[in-house]
Amino acid sequence: MCIPGTALSRYINFYTDFAFKKIFGTEANKDLLISFLNGLFNLEGDEAIEDVTYLNTEQLGENAFDRRAIYDVYCKTGKGERFIVEMQKALQDSFRDRALYYSSFAIRDQGVKGSRSRPWDYRLAPVYVVGVLNFEMQGSNPDRYITHVKLKDDDNQVFSENLNFVFLEMPKFNKTENELDTFCDKWLFVLKNLYKLENCPAALTEGIFRKLFEVAEIASYSTDERSVYEESLKNLWDLNNCLETAERKGEAIGLEKGR
Repeated sequence: MCIPGTALSRYINFYTDFAFKKIFGTEANKDLLISFLNGLFNLEGDEAIEDVTYLNTEQLGENAFDRRAIYDVYCKTGKGERFIVEMQKALQDSFRDRALYYSSFAIRDQGVKGSRSRPWDYRLAPVYVVGVLNFEMQGSNPDRYITHVKLKDDDNQVFSENLNFVFLEMPKFNKTENELDTFCDKWLFVLKNLYKLENCPAALTEGIFRKLFEVAEIASYSTDERSVYEESLKNLWDLNNCLETAERKGEAIGLEKGR
């Protein structure tokens, strides 16, 4: 999980809170989020997302281990279907429990207090939790970088279609520019490698990527924005060091117990 010295990069590091908000959490750039989600869910035509509405603001913790950025967006497709997507920039420690915990808000907040004239019928809009992981999940398929999770019963039948998890294990995505087969591949490639790039790769021919690179260029930011980004970059570095230290301590304890 080493984070290279990205302060001198032309483009921002997507894994920072600043970049995650800039790209996916602002009204001005919601077309970037719409494009990413359509690529991730392979939505086209009338089924494609046409608009999103932000339901909440980012939630940031009080210390390095609790630092997170989460956005709930209400999505509307071309044929009028609606669903909620929760975007999480997941941390390594207890991330499964964190994903479950924050998904409960997207479900709970749909509840309407019933009355005699307007009882709530408990029907929910589907919730999709998208976790962007800068690490590999323990026990996951080494050949799969996108994992889909649903609630299922003892017979492996889906209990409900209304709660879905999609985990993106970014370290497993190792495709080169010449190997990008799908629109989703292009998005994952640019997000993982953004801070390493000097220009928009030739394979990214869609206009949405030209906007992404304009939004991500550090030179276009104000002095205040650069200061916020540098602080966010420092927080990412500090968090990375904290997690690596915790991992080393855990391994040391395991070796000691093994003796």
